[in-house]
Amino acid sequence: MDEHTPVLVDEVLAALAVRPAGHYVDATFGRGGHSERILGALGPEGRLYAIDRDQQAIEAGRARFASEPRLALVHGAFGEITALLRAADPGGTVYDGILIDCGVSSPQLDNATRGFSFQKDGPLDMRMDPLHGEPVSAWLERATFEEMRYVIATLGQERFARRIAMAIERERVRTPLTRTLQLASLVSAAVPVREPGKHAATRTFQALRMHINDELGQLRAALAQSLQLLAPGGRLAVLSFHSLEDGVVRDFLRSRSSVDPALARLPMIPPSALPALRLVGRKQRASAAEVAANPRARSALLRVAERTEQVPA
Repeated sequence: MDEHTPVLVDEVLAALAVRPAGHYVDATFGRGGHSERILGALGPEGRLYAIDRDQQAIEAGRARFASEPRLALVHGAFGEITALLRAADPGGTVYDGILIDCGVSSPQLDNATRGFSFQKDGPLDMRMDPLHGEPVSAWLERATFEEMRYVIATLGQERFARRIAMAIERERVRTPLTRTLQLASLVSAAVPVREPGKHAATRTFQALRMHINDELGQLRAALAQSLQLLAPGGRLAVLSFHSLEDGVVRDFLRSRSSVDPALARLPMIPPSALPALRLVGRKQRASAAEVAANPRARSALLRVAERTEQVPA
């Protein structure tokens, strides 16, 4: 259950430009694939802080890296990255690199009891942190038709969102929706056209998972806080897996790596208006060889930026 293959590992390591004595943050530890490579590039004075909101991931990391003194594992949501790091590293101020991997780890997807899978029966939960928030089943019980339609259409980019929301609304009057296969079957019956090679419930499950975990909100918060956490010259590397995530990352990096157009024509640009980031290279995708070995890498996109000397506004 704990098997997970990280994506674009070599590219991430190059993007972070790991220095042996540097201090780094893996904001989404997962099962530690990227962290392992970062630790391999660090010297005795280096330090890595790894965050995950899934307690099972933290426990797996403690077992895997029990004898690793350079690693500090922190339980919490990466949208609260500043508070988590200040608590774990009271003397720390800035870091040489931050990695954010937006992907869901294989153990979460493959463990039926977590409720992420539309192919295995389990409780309809989908919380990254089962100790906080409400499961999908509870939200579906209280959400209005319009709320369900909006979430499925927006976060799942599902063109049959209205049909699906109507089917859920009808079914929940008859019986509570509490199981993953129960919902997957309902969605499959409501969708008249299937995408080749994709389960009919894929987009709906993605939307509900993203909503219940506030994934885009967490990402926006972590990106904004990274500016204050990175040292000048420090790198920010972000892995996204679908267009909604990548759009948030792309827009943030572009906005913070360029001068406000309203000020760009001034004879002298105020220091506070100068960009806090500099883009590093172009977005990167997994190679054909990596995709062949790990199909989940197919949709991965890596974007990288470097902190400038400017103080973020």
